[in-house]
Amino acid sequence: MNDYRTQKLSVPDAAKALGVTPEAIRQRIKRGTIEFEHTEDGRYYVYISPSEASQASVEVGNGVENTVQNATLLDYVETLKREVEDWKEEARRKDTIIMTMAQRIPELEPVKEPTPEPRESPESAPGGVEGVENLREGRAKNRGGTDSLNSICS
Repeated sequence: MNDYRTQKLSVPDAAKALGVTPEAIRQRIKRGTIEFEHTEDGRYYVYISPSEASQASVEVGNGVENTVQNATLLDYVETLKREVEDWKEEARRKDTIIMTMAQRIPELEPVKEPTPEPRESPESAPGGVEGVENLREGRAKNRGGTDSLNSICS
């Protein structure tokens, strides 16, 4: 597989490109799982394709290894984290506005309750004073006489 797309690298360089230790590269050579060349001077060279190099592991700050393909995902995660922080900041700002408005509500002048309309006086009632007298007489007849009602009302 020694074509124009593969790279010939020393064991330490191949280890860096693949994100593994030089010992891991030597083990791959021993198992025959990686293409290599052994020179007359005793050096080993490894052939890796660009696709193998693109899948190389990179060390992340927290000590977890992720592939380079995952670097795109890591960038996306970082972008989402920044977006979440932006949304949180906007929510805090809106909460501040709402609290300010809520504190101003007691400062506003309270609404005056409408005064109840006055009751109609007997003179302004339909039928005037005569209507009230007729009402009194009707009640007295139901009770058995007008004298008792007139004596109470007087």
